[in-house]
Amino acid sequence: MQSLSARMAIFQPSGFLNASNASQFQVELTSRIQAADASGLVVDMSQVESLDSASLISLVSALKLARQLSKPFCLCSVPPSLRIVFELTQLDRAFEMIDELPSPLLAA
Repeated sequence: MQSLSARMAIFQPSGFLNASNASQFQVELTSRIQAADASGLVVDMSQVESLDSASLISLVSALKLARQLSKPFCLCSVPPSLRIVFELTQLDRAFEMIDELPSPLLAA
């Protein structure tokens, strides 16, 4: 597990992530990863109700960008209904997933 610092940005999408909003989702992820003041990105998935292949592609693209920039990228609070999607696609092996936001990030 990569070190999560207090300078990591936190992004909390909500609702349904699908083809109709996947491009905006990817724009949000990209801008937050590229932000100069953020050492990485934690995506809090606790408010996401569903996601489809287009939103998974957005997450994979964001993960690739974070790796290119040598910035940590992880998902947290992934509900069981979404975690199964990651497991079925074997993306649970690619993404770092944590159960909840670490205390230093909550205080930030």
